[in-house]
Amino acid sequence: MTHSDPVLSVEGVAKSFVMHLRGGLTIPVVGDVAFTVAAGECVVLGGPSGAGKSSILKMVWGNYGIDRGAIRVRSADRLVDVATATPREILGLRRTTMGYVSQFLRAVPRVATLDVVMEPALAQGLAETEARARAQGLLTRLNVPERLWTLPPATFSGGEQQRVNIARGLIADVDLLLLDEPTASLDAANRAVVVDLIEAKKAAGVAMLGIFHDGDVRDRVATRIVDVSAFAVREIAA
Repeated sequence: MTHSDPVLSVEGVAKSFVMHLRGGLTIPVVGDVAFTVAAGECVVLGGPSGAGKSSILKMVWGNYGIDRGAIRVRSADRLVDVATATPREILGLRRTTMGYVSQFLRAVPRVATLDVVMEPALAQGLAETEARARAQGLLTRLNVPERLWTLPPATFSGGEQQRVNIARGLIADVDLLLLDEPTASLDAANRAVVVDLIEAKKAAGVAMLGIFHDGDVRDRVATRIVDVSAFAVREIAA
């Protein structure tokens, strides 16, 4: 394995949901999903709402199981198949190799914003002084006022929470970053900051897989677009 190999390789992945309250009705979501993401790329999942974009992100992150296929993530000098990895292996990937910026902030109540942002960097072993400096730098760039840093983000507006979420997602040094609508509730000025931060991650060799409904942001950050509707499965089986 060389560093020219993809950071992420999705191979023949299929996913369906079983509706237990409807007699075991099986609803296919996607089938034969296949693409790769290399270092320094931002691959964007495109396609209409309901095509399965968020489901693919959640499968890569390890929150959703898959029916068949493989999701291989390059971690140090080995490949880990998220589809068959143990919970401990997936948690290890999230600590060392993968980051995730979701649309919604999930933070422990009553924990200060600065501590929320620092936590992923500290989990990687970064010194507290450096983690704090990184967190302060990101919060400043994302226009989160310093007076808010000691307060829990649960009390913030939606846009402020989202900027804290982005800072938390970008603070650690990861090889693969998953982005689920990171600019969804931001104004134009803060969207531009996020675009700059994404471009910096690309330049640093981070592989990114994202969903962006904002066409302008998508066009600016996308290395290429994978049309998820090509993986749609139409039939519904009992």
